[in-house]
Amino acid sequence: MVKKSFFLFFFLFSFVLVAQTMEKQTLKEDMLTKKIKTLLDPKVYKENRAFIEIIFSPKKDFYRSERVDVVKVAQTLKDNGLLNLFFVKPQELTLDFKTSGAPLFFVKIMGDSLRNMGYYRYVTKESTLNESEFVWTITLTSEYATDPLILQKELQKNGCDIIDIQRESSVHWTYTVDMRDANLDIERLDQDKEFQLKRSLYAHWLDVSAVQKLKIKSSSRNNWYPYIAYYDRSMHLLEVIKKDKKVRTLYLEIPRYAKYIKISDLYTLKNIRDELVLIPTATR
Repeated sequence: MVKKSFFLFFFLFSFVLVAQTMEKQTLKEDMLTKKIKTLLDPKVYKENRAFIEIIFSPKKDFYRSERVDVVKVAQTLKDNGLLNLFFVKPQELTLDFKTSGAPLFFVKIMGDSLRNMGYYRYVTKESTLNESEFVWTITLTSEYATDPLILQKELQKNGCDIIDIQRESSVHWTYTVDMRDANLDIERLDQDKEFQLKRSLYAHWLDVSAVQKLKIKSSSRNNWYPYIAYYDRSMHLLEVIKKDKKVRTLYLEIPRYAKYIKISDLYTLKNIRDELVLIPTATR
């Protein structure tokens, strides 16, 4: 009797285990299918359903842990001609970027990434912040929608990762970004090592986490009116230095918790015709 009870228990346990495994697998398949459907027009999905089953086999290859690898999904659809990112003519494109990280840090990283992708003329439409999420919405005129893979590569340079994509329409996309390991993809100043800042139309950003004191030399051809800003690792502003007179040599004491420094001109970066030479004179 005991032996029969044991086998009955073992059979029931095995049945439950198999059922749970199948349920998890079905859930995964549903998650993947659902994501594919959100990225395609219903007509495109319906007409190509059999083909989609083929290109997304095995389904497990399109997961990262328990999450759908949405960038890989979008790229697979694009590579197979199912996701068209190009417009017949230039359109106003709306992009929502969501994160649970620090808003200012996020906007800086997103701005740099967009600029590296060739998006210069975008306009901030809206930004909202609540207890759990920050959303930055921009609009721009473009001949194509943002390529998720290219955006992912740019964000990964800064330690960020796209964890979800929503296609609201062909001209409205929403990206959710994980920035838990975020950092700026910039040069770091080191002890006794000169660094030259070349002429640029954009402010210079550097990592000064290892520097305590800094000397900046400007050539006689420059009309530099220093604008210096320090930020901590979460991009909180710590201190600003402004000089309303031309400077040839500037000595700086780096604030204790400063991670980043922004070097610019109080009026216009066109004032800087030659390089600025940076010389760390003391390290932490």
